[in-house]
Amino acid sequence: MTPPDDVSAPLVDSGTLARPESSDPLWYKDAIIYQLHVKAFFDANNDGIGDFEGLRHKLDYLQDLGVTALWLLPFYPSPLRDDGYDISDYTSVNPSYGTLDDFQRFLHAAHERGLQVMIELVINHTSDQHPWFQAARTSPPGSPARDFYVWSDSDQKYKDARIIFTDTEKSNWSWDPVAQAYFWHRFFSHQPDLNYDEPEVQQAMLDVLDELQVQDDVTANP
Repeated sequence: MTPPDDVSAPLVDSGTLARPESSDPLWYKDAIIYQLHVKAFFDANNDGIGDFEGLRHKLDYLQDLGVTALWLLPFYPSPLRDDGYDISDYTSVNPSYGTLDDFQRFLHAAHERGLQVMIELVINHTSDQHPWFQAARTSPPGSPARDFYVWSDSDQKYKDARIIFTDTEKSNWSWDPVAQAYFWHRFFSHQPDLNYDEPEVQQAMLDVLDELQVQDDVTANP
């Protein structure tokens, strides 16, 4: 369904972001959820790509549909080799979709209308362009930076693990010429898996969740 062009939201003064008031922690059980990709929804600056300003201007339209919650597909900086599921920065917005300020203005406007906002947070893996992976591949084996990901001298470990994308991937291991080792990936070879056996990785992702939920006040869906 294409949103009509003549429905827009008023500008919202900046201020503290807050969730819509709800006494029911199980609000999601009977929520009417509208899932969308920011880049494909509405383009406010006419560059051919949807953005947060466009989404903000369509909130009244979405509310008129009876929607009570918005589910946003990944909108973080990304090489976009897997439609944004290959995240290179968990703390910002893909510049094609706007700025972090644009996101916060959208979020404030959504909450003013009583709309819950859920974001899709991909925590199994990162893009191979993420600074964590770039640091890992240049760090010595056994170092904290290296151990953010799963490495091996052999591609024969865990041979019983199913290969998900058999049309493009021949193994769950890929050779990295910089690290001189194989790294593990359950999805595509440009999406190395994080090593959650390491407490540093667990804490780093908890820090990401804390930043998203405290500063931006959203519901993250890992």
